[in-house]
Amino acid sequence: MSFKTTGKVLQVLPEIKGTSARGEWKKQDFVIETAEEQYPKKICFTLFNDKNGTFDKIKPNMEVEVSFSIESREYNEKWFSNINAFRVDLVQPNNNGAAGNNPPPYSPSDIPPTGDSDDKDDLPF
Repeated sequence: MSFKTTGKVLQVLPEIKGTSARGEWKKQDFVIETAEEQYPKKICFTLFNDKNGTFDKIKPNMEVEVSFSIESREYNEKWFSNINAFRVDLVQPNNNGAAGNNPPPYSPSDIPPTGDSDDKDDLPF
């Protein structure tokens, strides 16, 4: 099962490297604050063995869309959950937002000229 959320990167934690029986590994955690809800949430994601160079792309204050999965495991009769990011995309600023709904600026030259005061309306009523 996978999920997506969008938010602003608050913090990028240092990269951690290690070696296991399967070989070398690396991971990096980063925290975003969501903006999709009435009450924004802070979520810490983990990128593990990044193959796309995402570690280098994530910077604080960036708007990102994160695709992630949630996984839980038991250890010593306690449960631990991980939020694993598998894709992080930069959100491009949208120029069609609230500012795009406003009318164009007004200038005095936009007013059509009025007729002479001697002109009579030729309306039938």
